[in-house]
Amino acid sequence: MSPPSLIDTHPNLAGAAPVALSYELFPPRSPAAAESLWATIGELETTDPDYVSVTYGASGSNRNTAVELINRLVQETTLRPLAHLTCVGNSPQELADIIGELLDVGVRGILALRGDQPRDGVIPPEGSLRYAQDLIELIRRVEQRRSALLCAGKVAVGVAAYPTRHPESPSEAHDVEVLLAKQRSGADFAITQVFFHTEQYADLLARARRAGVTIPIIPGVMPLTSIRRLTRLAELTGVEPDPHVIERLAAADTDAERTRIGVSATVDLANAALDAGAPGLHLYTFNEHTAALEVLDRLALPRPRSGNRHRGNRHGGQQRNAGRRQLAS
Repeated sequence: MSPPSLIDTHPNLAGAAPVALSYELFPPRSPAAAESLWATIGELETTDPDYVSVTYGASGSNRNTAVELINRLVQETTLRPLAHLTCVGNSPQELADIIGELLDVGVRGILALRGDQPRDGVIPPEGSLRYAQDLIELIRRVEQRRSALLCAGKVAVGVAAYPTRHPESPSEAHDVEVLLAKQRSGADFAITQVFFHTEQYADLLARARRAGVTIPIIPGVMPLTSIRRLTRLAELTGVEPDPHVIERLAAADTDAERTRIGVSATVDLANAALDAGAPGLHLYTFNEHTAALEVLDRLALPRPRSGNRHRGNRHGGQQRNAGRRQLAS
């Protein structure tokens, strides 16, 4: 007869983990945008997220600005940055140098993405990596060479997942096979592309688990408050927004009503994902905090108490938002 497991001996170990919380930011394009972004960062910091992702322009077009933002997040805030990195348009050596630079400024999480395909007539550098799977393997090789410098913790590598068929994919089943290949190459977690229907995350999760994907799949949720943004996103990703939400937003008479409608629809998406077993929630903020924090206020996520981890917000707002962190702790 086998001895009892730790879970049997200590039933509290089987309790559900707190829900992970994260946001996406992008590097500012002007001084005015930078000022606005840092006001948003100050407000988001009060919610004590587990990390914030920082996007990276096509072919590394804004790499210096992104690294500068990441460095400031490490040096001036309590936030943990997750750096986006795309492989299209860079040679393996260039990418290895970028990965080393990110690790040097304190990054311990990288979101490995393929990136947009080169425009017609643009020839990629010789030996360029073609897929996110290749980039994951490169990150792991760089990490291995720096293993003595990373004794306090390995690099966490994230990847993209698609609740609906990727525009270049033959099928949703193929997308899941690609996700499984990324896991085999060393991915630790996945964040989904945006989705607009409550059943789509649960469907992706079920298909992925049947195929053997075991890594956490975190739903990426966008506040559905802007028709212009929804339309633009549909053009870029091929993901069609819910026409019912679009109609309601178009019929709204005021910005406040549009915000209320959009936040409510976003909360429905997030709750459906959480009910399906989502281990966390990733909010695409578009460098704006108001709608994201309204969504968060409505969700009452089970979050750990911040304890001594939070060193204090340098940008204001900590006290008036302190209750938000403790909603369901």
